[in-house]
Amino acid sequence: MSLDPHSLLRDLFATAVDAAHPSRVLSAHLPEDRSGRAIVIGAGKAAAAMAAAFEAAWDGEVSGLVVTRYGHGADCRKIEVVEAAHPVPDDAGERVARRVLEKVSGLSEADRVFFLLSGGGSALLPLPAPGIGLAEKQAINKALLKSGASIGEMNCVRKHLSAIKGGRLAKACWPASVHTYAISDVPGDRATVIGSGPTVADPSHSADALAILARYAIEVPPAVAAWLRDPRSETVKPGDPCLARSHFRLIARPQQSLEAAAAEARARGVTPLILGDLEGESREVAKVHAGIARQVALYGQPVEPPCVILSGGETTVTLRGKGRGGRNAEFLLSLTESLKGFPGIHGLAADTDGIDGSEDNAGALMAPDSHERARSLGLAADEALDDNDGYGYFAALGDLLVTGPTRTNVNDFRAILVLERVDPERQARE
Repeated sequence: MSLDPHSLLRDLFATAVDAAHPSRVLSAHLPEDRSGRAIVIGAGKAAAAMAAAFEAAWDGEVSGLVVTRYGHGADCRKIEVVEAAHPVPDDAGERVARRVLEKVSGLSEADRVFFLLSGGGSALLPLPAPGIGLAEKQAINKALLKSGASIGEMNCVRKHLSAIKGGRLAKACWPASVHTYAISDVPGDRATVIGSGPTVADPSHSADALAILARYAIEVPPAVAAWLRDPRSETVKPGDPCLARSHFRLIARPQQSLEAAAAEARARGVTPLILGDLEGESREVAKVHAGIARQVALYGQPVEPPCVILSGGETTVTLRGKGRGGRNAEFLLSLTESLKGFPGIHGLAADTDGIDGSEDNAGALMAPDSHERARSLGLAADEALDDNDGYGYFAALGDLLVTGPTRTNVNDFRAILVLERVDPERQARE
């Protein structure tokens, strides 16, 4: 094909990100009547951009406070933006979480609260439950991040150790009405999981959180164990009257971004194959993608090339080594090792928030010659996988994807481009 594979992959990623940007998606979901006083609170990597979009669309009086990750701020005139740490919470996050609760306390039935929620909200509103210190929450959060636990499992634990999540924020706002506008970063777009569900009912129980901690052999401090056995640790359950005036609406989800990328691919003469939101170990999910890509290249199944395989969701990484790299670099490293230079297949894996884990890259790119180029530098993909060092591997190749914060977050984006058919017999001989 007469196209630049990596330029196309970068364009597809940019299209996916743009489709979920608050400046494009928030205004259409706001009430028709945009007069009167609006109290705005928010948390997440997109919170500042959502606040800026709210200010631009609202006609009446606006005031509020949102928290986002360091470096993800935006210029707001009426809504205060505070930055804090992610994925491991810090003191700044705890302080702003307390201020958020203070801002919504003592409201009346006539008040309207608008909660702007996006991925990262769990770490950015880290108000510990009574008797638990921030240091204990930090330790458990770090252990969960290393364990390979899914985002749903992590957030189940987080909300039961919180004074603000699992519906507790909506309870604090009562009797004011609460309107939550959320950008989903979780597989299945579950409201109870996005940001650990501060304004929605939570069907899980403290016993579930204890079971998750035991499943991953995470050491539980005495204060945490005592709290999780205390009936007060239960979150707000379905049917609770304090949620009667709490309303939840998704304004962007991963599927929208995948569909936008698919439309761009079609316009460029490439057939899209959307696999959807996926979970699982990054390296194992990569092996599945490699198998599908080979089937397309060898047999034209399930679609003929040129084809781009698209997927989203949130994979996990069980840390075994001491290298650098988030789940997208890990995915692409495993894909490189699985394909071992298979001709005509290129790949991109990146986080739509612009930050892969805790590094400075969004993700990375792979080409058919990546495996051999790395070998010429003395690098082996399987050894890098053993050390969880996807960042180091692709940095050495000059193939990191660095975008900076995008100020949105619909989680991971993966695109595997298969350019042409390959003769099966010839490939078998090689």
